[in-house]
Amino acid sequence: MAIVCEVGSAGAADRALPAPGATAFDWTGFYLGGHVDVARGRNSVAAADPTPFAASRSFGTLYGGIDFGYTYQLASGLVLGAEADISFPDAYPSGSTIWDAPTPNGGIREEVDYVATLRGRLGYASGRWLPYVTGGFAWSSAHQFRTDAATGDEEHRSRLRTGWSAGGGIEYAFQNDWSARFEYLYTRLGSANVMFANGSTYGGSFDMHMLRFGLNWRPGAAGGKGGDSLSGSDRWEIHGQTTYIQEAYPRFPAAYTGPNSLTPWAQTREIWSASAFLGVKLWDGGELYYNPELLQGFGLSDTVGLAGYPNGEAQKSGFLFPRYSTSRLFLRQTFGFGGGEDKVESSYGQMAGKRDVDRLTIQVGRFSVHDVFDNNAYASDSRNDFLNWSVWAAGAFDYPADKIGLTYGATAEFNRKDWAVRAGYFLLGDKPNSSNFDERVPDRGGYVAEFEKRYQLFSRDGKLRLTGWFTRSFAGSYGEALDLVAATPGLDPTTAIIATRQTRTKYGYIVNLEQSVTDDVGVFSRWSWNDGRSEINAFADIDTSLSAGASIKGKQWGRPDDKIGIAGVVNGLSKGHRDYLAAGGLSILLGDGALNYRNEQIIETFYAYQLKKDVTLTFDYQFIANPGYNADRGPVHFFTGRLHAEF
Repeated sequence: MAIVCEVGSAGAADRALPAPGATAFDWTGFYLGGHVDVARGRNSVAAADPTPFAASRSFGTLYGGIDFGYTYQLASGLVLGAEADISFPDAYPSGSTIWDAPTPNGGIREEVDYVATLRGRLGYASGRWLPYVTGGFAWSSAHQFRTDAATGDEEHRSRLRTGWSAGGGIEYAFQNDWSARFEYLYTRLGSANVMFANGSTYGGSFDMHMLRFGLNWRPGAAGGKGGDSLSGSDRWEIHGQTTYIQEAYPRFPAAYTGPNSLTPWAQTREIWSASAFLGVKLWDGGELYYNPELLQGFGLSDTVGLAGYPNGEAQKSGFLFPRYSTSRLFLRQTFGFGGGEDKVESSYGQMAGKRDVDRLTIQVGRFSVHDVFDNNAYASDSRNDFLNWSVWAAGAFDYPADKIGLTYGATAEFNRKDWAVRAGYFLLGDKPNSSNFDERVPDRGGYVAEFEKRYQLFSRDGKLRLTGWFTRSFAGSYGEALDLVAATPGLDPTTAIIATRQTRTKYGYIVNLEQSVTDDVGVFSRWSWNDGRSEINAFADIDTSLSAGASIKGKQWGRPDDKIGIAGVVNGLSKGHRDYLAAGGLSILLGDGALNYRNEQIIETFYAYQLKKDVTLTFDYQFIANPGYNADRGPVHFFTGRLHAEF
């Protein structure tokens, strides 16, 4: 996606006249924006580990990034400009990989961090159309990894490549302050040569072909509409956000530490995201939504060691550099049946307008299960409210998702004035904690159904949601794994549970309550449970969870847009799950090597201070007793700062 910002177009009438029949338009000005690229390339490698070899391989993925520049339109219609951009590879594990091959001594892999260019632009304006050519300097950062076959240890190096980039495209200004582009770029990057500690060497150069789609924003352009959504049309809207989180904890007591433990020494980590949400009305009731995101950062202790993990923005993948994610891309169709009309406010993932109260809504594509199910007005958004996984979500809801919390699926919702019922089917990972989706449809997958009742208690609005779900996934059994360990001397539980994986059914339910107390105070609670017999597929190592809390706006102390939140959680495990961990087994989040079992207990509180409209600074504190259900470790104190801005 892209955004173009024009400052000052004084004298535009003296510089250029519109061509006959063309709409007057001046391309002079600064612009800001973003883009998504379909990229294909080839990496040519010369390496030795220890035997020298030379080879090449093709690679391909999506890239996404940001750009900015300036163009100046001459009286002749020629347009001169300069642009800088940076693009990041897809967030999927293979998205950044341009080389990965075994060697006699182990293996060598290379991953691209980013590709950037600084280019000139030359075009000719024909009204609102701008065909152009472009070319200039290019550079890229990459990491090279070598794995030792004997020890399994991995070492890495990083190198900066330089080169050039050239191409061309066409841009169209569909509003005075918005333009869209389609561009082709060829980029050639020179060799990066490294030597590893054992004397092995690696060198490689690569080129890339990119087809780029961009959206450019020109705030301040003459005749621009602006507005909260930066949209000038009732046919489309765009919203954006950025969130930065810095989280830390001090050293805490631990009798022992295992492979998936929260490390007991002091630690701090950051998470950052930036995203846009574009909505387009295609036809009556039909809307298409696209949510590109850049994600960067790490969860504390590599996002393991706790069942109720303290940062809802921490994915199960760590990214040293930003990565691009097509976080949402879905079609929504609404069929109205009368019953009055609801006014819909413009928001992140929802276009403004009106819709019938009685309606059927179908949604198909890529999105999060939590976009539709298990919502709660006071605890569902980790970018604005509570951060802990088992507060903003039902902890025992093992919902279908990849490592960054998204999936593909289809949902249907029927809404009436006082109630709604919704159901959906979603793809699951091909094994626990995987970003590769199982293609055995519909034999494997996740099914969710929810009933929502709206009511009033003492004239205050409330909602009760009852959710049931089950999954059929490729998973192992805790009980069968322990039986296999008992029958096989020397076999560890983690290897045993992998050996027991087959198609298994897991099921559970959620009771979700929200209640307004006053205009400024609301309370909520969730109880969730699952059968706990087989491995957690995607979310958290929780089989039972009870949470409750309150959200308080700051009107009483003269800060009506500030917010205080406080919540408590108790998480638990099934007997089979706890016995597996006690025997030394590893799961997707936990594995201390032993377990002195107690329920995990969490208290979270935050204060959200509005710095200015749509910019909020939040201070969050969490106390977690028995982290990972282990009374031999903890308690742990978490301190978090979160800065969030949106438009």
